[in-house]
Amino acid sequence: MTPIVTWQDILLRLATALIVGGLIGYDRSLRGRVAGLRTTVLMCLAAAAAMIEANLMLGVTGRASDSFTRMDVLRFPLVILSGIGFIGAGAIVRRGTLVTGVTTAATLWLVTVVGLLIGAGYLLVGGVVAVIAFLVLSALKGVEPHMIRQHRGRLIVHLTPAGPRDQDLRRQNTLAGFTISSWAARIETIRRVDCHLEWYSRRAQDSTPELVEQLSAAPGIRSVEWTPVTARHMFE
Repeated sequence: MTPIVTWQDILLRLATALIVGGLIGYDRSLRGRVAGLRTTVLMCLAAAAAMIEANLMLGVTGRASDSFTRMDVLRFPLVILSGIGFIGAGAIVRRGTLVTGVTTAATLWLVTVVGLLIGAGYLLVGGVVAVIAFLVLSALKGVEPHMIRQHRGRLIVHLTPAGPRDQDLRRQNTLAGFTISSWAARIETIRRVDCHLEWYSRRAQDSTPELVEQLSAAPGIRSVEWTPVTARHMFE
């Protein structure tokens, strides 16, 4: 930060915050996110204004040019960063196994940091960070769908006494490409097998696995229940 801030400096910093905040916000609005253009612009401007205020509060009049280093004005922007955590937490929503808003919360935090950089007068650094963030949000969006992820599902099978044995069911699960993480069986009038399965795939299991169709058509099986329980983290 420079010891003396002129009106030209203030206008330049606010204009830069407006531009870089709009750059990141454009990507968010384009993808239909809740924290879109206006939210990111306002947060970047607020952070820049807070840092400008900290710069103005240095109070170097009548002091040596390096006296501001003994002042603790940086507590002000640090408190702002802490407060952003509450807004970010509000952007994260969980509905059962579906978690959304993680990337939105991270974007809000990053935009605030960019605003602080610009408000402190580091326009080039703030601009570079904003461009990198824009590239990460836009370019990596197409990479994530092709990544191999772990998925989980719960399989419940009700069998008659003439149904297949546990060893046969385990073998079918393994041949279908599933890993059995837990196995439980309850024997009453109708035998009930409850198991949790894991597998790796580049895409989510949006349709019923072929194994479920095979088991439901097998002799000695009364019913088959399949529930995908993969905790899908939608980083949006």
